[in-house]
Amino acid sequence: MSASLQFPSLKNQVSREEWQARIDLAACYRLIALYGWDDLIFTHISAKVPGTEDFLINPYGLMFHEITASSLVKVDLAGNKLMDSPFDINPAGYTIHSAVHEARSDVGCVLHIHTPAGIAVSVQKQGLLPLSQQSLFVLASLAYHGYEGVALHHDEKARLQADLGDKHFMILPNHGLLTAFASIADAFLGMFTLQRACEIQVMAQSGGGELIHIPQAILDGAAGMIAGVMKSPQGMGGALPWPALLRKLDAQMPGYDQ
Repeated sequence: MSASLQFPSLKNQVSREEWQARIDLAACYRLIALYGWDDLIFTHISAKVPGTEDFLINPYGLMFHEITASSLVKVDLAGNKLMDSPFDINPAGYTIHSAVHEARSDVGCVLHIHTPAGIAVSVQKQGLLPLSQQSLFVLASLAYHGYEGVALHHDEKARLQADLGDKHFMILPNHGLLTAFASIADAFLGMFTLQRACEIQVMAQSGGGELIHIPQAILDGAAGMIAGVMKSPQGMGGALPWPALLRKLDAQMPGYDQ
């Protein structure tokens, strides 16, 4: 990282809980870059500051592989910066993330990306199809929110909140993918699963043959299967792979915890 992008450490200026959230959120940004799901500077992940309604989000202008715990911007639900930062935040990112955090007290992290596979599935009228085991996990809690243009108008927030409801996955037609979970680890694992389901769907469709759909009876029993394989009665079980993902980052893209 160049000298111009050295951020003073905030470790001793925030609570232990906020610092850990900053480390995990910065790691999540780096993982998105590592897996090639970033879109230059134009998508966003947010995480609530534990014990508050405030949230952390990326500094608008940094690539995801550059983001560190100390560079993240802390804002309140009105979008006001709560600590000094030379960077603004993405206004569309604020609209989307504040909408979810306002309406869902159970959500600690919101992750939004614009991948080619995700957008390719989002423009299909039938949306995500029950083609893969990965899709099984997603379809158990999937919502859609119709495209209204770039999310700059705050009156869209109420419609997005209503469309999301109590779901954890969202496909935004003509736009991208979103996950909303209690933890950063769950939001990342959820997005990994949703992204993989979209990749499989596009690849399967490209073969041109007749596709086999998962039977409805199996779809109806998805919740129990998810709890069993993820060793978690709730959420995605993201805590299971998260330590290994951090080890991967430490080896390939260190520095997120600064």
